[in-house]
Amino acid sequence: MTTMELEPKDALKKFFGFSGFKGDQEKVIHSLLAGHDTFVIMPTGGGKSLCYQLPALMSEGTAIVVSPLIALMKNQVDAIRGFSEDEGVAHFLNSSLNKSEIARVKNDLTEGRTKLLYVAPESLTKQDNIDFLRTVTISFVAIDEAHCISEWGHDFRPEYRRLKPIIREIADVPVIALTATATPKVQQDIQKNLGMVDAKVYKSSFNRPNLFYEVRPKKEAVKQIIQYIRNHEGKSGIIYCLSRKKVEELAQMLQVNGIKALPYHAGMDANQRSSGQDQFLMQDVDVIVATIAFGMGIDKPDVRFVIHYDMPKSLESYYQETGRAGRDGGEGVCIAFYSYKDIEKLAKFLQGKPVAEQEVGLQLIQEVVAYAETSMSRRKFILHYFGEEFDEVNGPGAEMDDNSRYPKERYEGKPFLDLYLKAVKGCDEIHKGRYITNVLTGHESAETDTYRASSSAFWKAGEEKDEKFWNAVGRQAVVMGYLRKEIESYGVLKVTPKGEEFMANPHSVTLIAERDFSDVDDKDAVVSNTRQAGSGAMDQTLLRMLKDERKKQSKAKNLPPYVIFQDASLEEIATHYPTSIDELTMISGVGRGKAMKFGQPFISLIKSYVEDNNIDRPQDMVVKSVVKKSGSKVHIIQNIDRKLPLDDIAKGVGKELNELIEDLERIVASGTKVNIDYYLNDILDEDSQADIYEYFMEAESDSLEEATEEFEDDFTEEELRLMRIKFMSEVAN
Repeated sequence: MTTMELEPKDALKKFFGFSGFKGDQEKVIHSLLAGHDTFVIMPTGGGKSLCYQLPALMSEGTAIVVSPLIALMKNQVDAIRGFSEDEGVAHFLNSSLNKSEIARVKNDLTEGRTKLLYVAPESLTKQDNIDFLRTVTISFVAIDEAHCISEWGHDFRPEYRRLKPIIREIADVPVIALTATATPKVQQDIQKNLGMVDAKVYKSSFNRPNLFYEVRPKKEAVKQIIQYIRNHEGKSGIIYCLSRKKVEELAQMLQVNGIKALPYHAGMDANQRSSGQDQFLMQDVDVIVATIAFGMGIDKPDVRFVIHYDMPKSLESYYQETGRAGRDGGEGVCIAFYSYKDIEKLAKFLQGKPVAEQEVGLQLIQEVVAYAETSMSRRKFILHYFGEEFDEVNGPGAEMDDNSRYPKERYEGKPFLDLYLKAVKGCDEIHKGRYITNVLTGHESAETDTYRASSSAFWKAGEEKDEKFWNAVGRQAVVMGYLRKEIESYGVLKVTPKGEEFMANPHSVTLIAERDFSDVDDKDAVVSNTRQAGSGAMDQTLLRMLKDERKKQSKAKNLPPYVIFQDASLEEIATHYPTSIDELTMISGVGRGKAMKFGQPFISLIKSYVEDNNIDRPQDMVVKSVVKKSGSKVHIIQNIDRKLPLDDIAKGVGKELNELIEDLERIVASGTKVNIDYYLNDILDEDSQADIYEYFMEAESDSLEEATEEFEDDFTEEELRLMRIKFMSEVAN
């Protein structure tokens, strides 16, 4: 029996070793093999790639797979080759290949060995490639990540718009388009642009019942993240940030807190990214901190949490990124940190773009705001966005979000819904929700002035309630089907037949009080010099005992007490009760060297104190901050090792000398040794250095004011600070 004569189920067993299909996979494959244009909307983890991989292996000729990411292509080609003895069964053709590699790909295609050819849309538009592909037998064309074709999708790529004429030029074959996220508008756009209006459409449910959705105010988010990861030790997770800088900072923050984490973003070289991805897949690393560059096509079924440190710019992005959790059907926790300041940043990114693009971008961002601030079932909200109804009481996964599990207050909404719908109608159904809210509350804006809203019968008709209240009514009215948003007109509200019926015969309706995010202000300094000491409840008894121990140790070691531990460090210790050297290194101003050198007697004292007093230690204790790299710590230390003058090092990082000295003070305070003898020897003679060194050895504190007073202006502030750096580096670290 030939491959063409096999039934899909038999082919599935033969090629992949699976005994059954998931969801609509089998129907999709039959449709494509029968020569029909086919459109597949299947959530992440639903098995989209099998829908074209299996038909390609079963069909005569080569299937062209258009894919937007080079990393994604490589993964998929490697996966297919893993199921075949012939390396030539799958190839990719993109800008990463050299001439000899391209020649090999073309040779395998000509010989008929290649069943799947992955191409970037940019490569497919090159005339040389079009001419070559016309000489090859093509079985069908698959367009993966098809949402890229729509400007209403979350990852619009203009080059995707050119695919239809190119495919026609290459061969008259069926087309299968696949995406994991498509709102009704995006679905319509994809079909129209690919000339697939009559395609067979297979849309799987977007509901992932095993995923738990939660939105938290962005307060001390880094601390919360570290605590969450510690409480779920050994579990794999992805943390998404919007900027490369934030990715680097957060990854470093996790590392210094003992978490196996790596950064991933497009600014890193390919080898670094590939290595990090492999370590994550092989479980050598627990957490990847990434921009959206990470995740597409990553086949890791046991990602247990996806955290958004920054809210994404669209709900499609959010859905796709959270969809990487729990693909094996097991636990999948999706936590997003929300602050309206971040939303304002997203809106700023749109400035300077064409007006139409700005309008689309702003509407997508407003949907994210609505999702974050809503008090209704998050699952119902998301599924409604993708055109799917959900029973929030009995549906699968009904209690798997923070709002459903911990519901907000409900209230009788009949009069408020009635007023809102009448306001939409009375304002001629040509405005967005923000305008309706402004009219009801009497809030003046450029738009209300333009439309002379103050003369409307609805002006200030709802002023007893605030903006947040009316926003919530509007959002719930849309999800409940009383209103709809006109996508083409960027979110203009229209009353639905259900809404008209309600206005004619108002009936009881339950609405949910809005969540309050008005006071959100992230207190995290992801990269900061010192952690606020005593931010919890400081144990004054323990603090006195620690100071007594410090005095005892200072006498035994013949060192000033402040050299052993500074007061701020002791206060933090008295708040968090560290009982191991590792935990002690998490305290501000305590590097590993200092902890090893002085820590053991303090650890023993705290252990005994905790046991004797039955103290329940706070679990969020050990969050260590990273020394601020304001002048690039590594660059500074390397240049000191090369014995460059400090003035030159300061100029090299665009700073004044006093700013560089501040950086050095921070570096030494974090536990790193620096040797600036070569510079000190040029500005101070041996006797002067000995005098200052001896002063700091005998002083009660490292106060600069007291040192200046002691030496009666014999030395400049700069000289004293540099000598203090030398002293602390040699004695304290």
